[in-house]
Amino acid sequence: MKFYISTTGIKRVTISNSTGGGGGGKGATVALTGAAAARGRLSSRTVLPVVLVLGIVLPFLFVRIAFLVLESASSSSCSSPIDCIGWRLFSGGDTSQKLREELTRALMELKDGNGVEGGIEGSLDSFDQLVEEMTSKQQDIKAFAFKTKAMLLGMEQKVQSAKKRELMYWYLASRGVPKSLHCLCLKLAEEYAVNAIARSRLPSPEHVSRLADTSFYHVVLLTDNVLAASVVISSTVENAANPEKLVFHIVTDKKTYTPMHAWFAINSVESAAVEVKGLHQYDWSQEVNVGVKQMLEIHRLIWSHYYNNLEEEDFEYEGEHKSCLEALSPSCLSLMNHLRIYIPELFPDLNKIVFLDDDVVVQHDISSLWTLDLSGKVVGAVVDSWCGDNCCPGRKYKDYLNFSQPIISSNLDQDRCAWLSGMNIFDLEAWRRTNITTSYHKWLKLSLNSGLTLWQPGVLPPALLAFEGHVHPIDPLWHVAGLGYRSPSAHGEILEAAAVLHFTGPAKPWLEIGSPEVRSLWNRHVNFSNSFIRKCRILG
Repeated sequence: MKFYISTTGIKRVTISNSTGGGGGGKGATVALTGAAAARGRLSSRTVLPVVLVLGIVLPFLFVRIAFLVLESASSSSCSSPIDCIGWRLFSGGDTSQKLREELTRALMELKDGNGVEGGIEGSLDSFDQLVEEMTSKQQDIKAFAFKTKAMLLGMEQKVQSAKKRELMYWYLASRGVPKSLHCLCLKLAEEYAVNAIARSRLPSPEHVSRLADTSFYHVVLLTDNVLAASVVISSTVENAANPEKLVFHIVTDKKTYTPMHAWFAINSVESAAVEVKGLHQYDWSQEVNVGVKQMLEIHRLIWSHYYNNLEEEDFEYEGEHKSCLEALSPSCLSLMNHLRIYIPELFPDLNKIVFLDDDVVVQHDISSLWTLDLSGKVVGAVVDSWCGDNCCPGRKYKDYLNFSQPIISSNLDQDRCAWLSGMNIFDLEAWRRTNITTSYHKWLKLSLNSGLTLWQPGVLPPALLAFEGHVHPIDPLWHVAGLGYRSPSAHGEILEAAAVLHFTGPAKPWLEIGSPEVRSLWNRHVNFSNSFIRKCRILG
């Protein structure tokens, strides 16, 4: 047997057997050769899985190291990227935790601080700018928190400013008269001039006797809005159990008299009687004329004083400033609104009337109001709202009157609910037995002598004082108000159950800025097929 050995191992083995048995030598050679081949196969099987594992792990390891290098480049807690990689390489979860803690600490410092460095004037406008700023300058977490806070504060201010402007524009839109209503008055005035039917007598001759007949149900409107008056009357008649018992008395100013007369002459109301009368047609005494002029002049002075003393922040239709702007409504100076204190003089032959504002819509029969026992009081009105006893948000005495004045605070409770005006039953006989109108003028003079600061501008504040002790509360569902605000508080069943809905607030139902849900309750009584309505493009 011979061995040939090299540095790499046994290369070849030759076995010789002289005594014979060639078969045995051959077997030994085969055995050694098989062992070498098995060792080669084992080496291949080991290397291949190792290569595969490394091929999978190495890319992830490379990405991990790359992220750590990027994080450490902008970190303020490491002296160099290499230092950070050393303790972050095998502690991914711990890194995230420390990053959260660092960011939380920076944010808390900002929250407890007095402001943002440099203010918000140089704040970034978008997230893209923030990313670009942070990556280009490689700023730390604290700088990131400062920049983010400044950007958020700037955006918050822009949003708040936009909301205030939107509310203010909404309020200003409520103060105008739509072009369609101007058009309607002009078309009707023209019709009055050229059409004899438009000038026909109101009411018709067979109904004239009803005007002073106290057995009928008399409804009074003081308005210069033709479309609104038509809705009040049509909705009342449509829901009346006995419409033939109704008599409507419309009092308007001189400029609106011809279109108002023309409308009801052309669009006659079935069964009910309608009278249209202009203020120029009344023959009042000198005393009444002087009283009306003095009343309007004092109300104008109160309005001007209030306007001149407003602060800049009061010109925001939001929160407590809302009432400030509403007090400056043109309706506060309207003659038609202030004349309600002279109803007994306007209708000397009547003893009981229901007064309706022109921004109401009637949903149910109201005939039982005329048989309502007022217990000797002058006016029947809703005091507590549908939401419960002593529930009258936004209309307590303190919302109308100045309780810093001793003459007010010594006579009234500021937390009392003010009675609702706009749907009231008046006992005119009881009114004439009192000194309510005289008391009203007395309070106006007291306001003038007190520096015009006893109450906010408006129709109701002096009426609250003059009618003190003469109000009889009626069921809240007779009169639900507040539908002229952006978010009316009454919904669903309350709206359906209310006898009269009142669009108090800026969003009158003939404007397009109101809630579609409640406007639809008013629009259903507008005759959109009428030729004048179509010509003036009055849309629901």
